[in-house]
Amino acid sequence: MTTAAGTWSTRHLLGTEGLRAEDALTVLDTAEAFFEVSKRRVRKAPTLRGKTVINLFFEPSTRTRTSFEIAGKRLSADVINISVASSSVSKGETLLDTVKNLEAMHPDILVVRHAASGAPHVAQRTGARVVNAGDGTHEHPTQALLDAFTIRRAKGKIAGLTVTICGDLAHSRVARSNAMLLSTLGAKVRFAGPRTLLPASADAYPVETFDRVEPALEGADVVMVLRIQRERLAGALLPSMREYARLFGINASRLARAKEDAIVMHPGPINRGVEIDGAIADGPRSVILDQVEAGVAVRMAVLYLLSAEPGQAPLS
Repeated sequence: MTTAAGTWSTRHLLGTEGLRAEDALTVLDTAEAFFEVSKRRVRKAPTLRGKTVINLFFEPSTRTRTSFEIAGKRLSADVINISVASSSVSKGETLLDTVKNLEAMHPDILVVRHAASGAPHVAQRTGARVVNAGDGTHEHPTQALLDAFTIRRAKGKIAGLTVTICGDLAHSRVARSNAMLLSTLGAKVRFAGPRTLLPASADAYPVETFDRVEPALEGADVVMVLRIQRERLAGALLPSMREYARLFGINASRLARAKEDAIVMHPGPINRGVEIDGAIADGPRSVILDQVEAGVAVRMAVLYLLSAEPGQAPLS
């Protein structure tokens, strides 16, 4: 198992597109060590003592922001949370000016979530290491990494699995990051959704696309359900949420088309009764809360790999 911080070749984590399989596996292997920290009575390691992590979130978030904060604190880093409401962006300051001012305070890592695709690439113009915590409809790399971690723990492998991703694919940064990462790690990825919610270019992702969910579920090992993003829809892409649920929602009869031991995933937040039936979300095949738990360990691994000293062990 490769866990030394100096073996990771990436200065920033801006996306999964172009991320080497070796680096992705290093994150997953390192996260295994941190996953056990959460089981301890004292959930703390001295790994990043003296380091500063700034969480710069310009979009609402529950799971991602909280897990990054917990991850940093469990590694003994100093963690600062900044939201758009409490920043000078609300007064007209640009993102670049914001990160340049933060750079003057010498943080080690900036974790950035922003509604504009590409915003974390602006942030990398500072001296700090940058983690993309979700940018517009572009990427969400740590979500894909925690999904891969969850799949590997549940199925014992990733290579050779069939992963069906259902829902609002055109607007989903989670879908994009997972398609890139899981394909790199050897999985076969399928997209399924209404034609209006499929990517505009069939060649944009290394996936097979379906405009009906039933054939996409046939023989699937993993069923990943995405939220219908009402805040990003223009209103003309779907007749109604009820119509979507009737034709594309994951219920017991549709899930029966997947393998008997298929697992069900969702990055959250869930629109119960729309993209997924509540009984499925809470059922025995669901690993949705396992994804949440994995998020802390994976984000601990990312923070460690970006900022620990070369050769430093994860828990020292």
